[in-house]
Amino acid sequence: MSRTDTASPSIATAPQTSLFVTGRFPRRRALLVVLSVIGGILVAYSWSAQLVDDQIGINTASTLLGHNAKSTPIGGIAAGVLFAFVSGLAGSFTACNIAVFGAVGPLVGQAGSGRARLWRTVAPVGWMAAGMLPVSAAYGVLVGIVGTRLPQFSTAPARPGTIAPATAQAMIAFGVVGVVMVVLGLSAAGIVGDPLAAVSRRFPHAPLVLMGALVGAFLVGRPYPLFRSLFRSAATTHNPLYGAVAFSLQSIGNTVVMTVLFVALSYGLGGRVQRWVAAGPGRASILTASAFLVAGVFDLVYWDLRVFAQLGYLWFPTAPWNG
Repeated sequence: MSRTDTASPSIATAPQTSLFVTGRFPRRRALLVVLSVIGGILVAYSWSAQLVDDQIGINTASTLLGHNAKSTPIGGIAAGVLFAFVSGLAGSFTACNIAVFGAVGPLVGQAGSGRARLWRTVAPVGWMAAGMLPVSAAYGVLVGIVGTRLPQFSTAPARPGTIAPATAQAMIAFGVVGVVMVVLGLSAAGIVGDPLAAVSRRFPHAPLVLMGALVGAFLVGRPYPLFRSLFRSAATTHNPLYGAVAFSLQSIGNTVVMTVLFVALSYGLGGRVQRWVAAGPGRASILTASAFLVAGVFDLVYWDLRVFAQLGYLWFPTAPWNG
């Protein structure tokens, strides 16, 4: 594909092929990739599951529920439905969630009037929900049917030198999500071809649906303690409908805070974020590519490279606060 510089010496242009691949790429794409990879590695190094899951997630859920969310058993289906939404809400701040909404951010809120801008902000969230909810519900149905036989159900500690079944499932799930995000990031930067170009010609919102599916897929590998409690509740009841509803609410709760922030930035700030993005050729591509690359590298390093390092196959440093 030939590229001609029509906007700036620092920008290479090509036809837009999908929502995430605008065709206005920065010339210094290698630098963008290197900095994003370094960013993803640093996030994986510094990420504290104890802080995010325990101190923030569990404490928030316990406050909202009025009891210890981790130690109190889920008392029935109605309690499980409430627990699903609250625990998802309490676990909103994950690196992948932030990256997905960061990547979608430059695409919305560009209309002039307040009502139109709000609609253009909310519509992408709706398309993401169209991809997220079927994946979450389908996994909930699977858990309700297969339940206790899934690796994620196991709480048995791994033997020395081996990987626990639940950890193996997390490695596979987040490894796949990480690879998808890296490919999307590279295509947004104009380094590789757009894998969504063909489907986007027929279904322009397909990239947003894919993003929602990735958010739903987080449940397949997530070791978040409160989700593990919900998972075991759905697995032991053997009720596919309960599993589908609970897992869907978990995903909805997991995106509420990000959605509110999303609307606030796009609508509450009067479109200044979008005007800033539009004012600089290539800014949307830079933000989208870096968001995907940082999150994708984080997934691959944190969930795969770091686990192999713990088994002694590779080396990866451990932050002092995670020791």
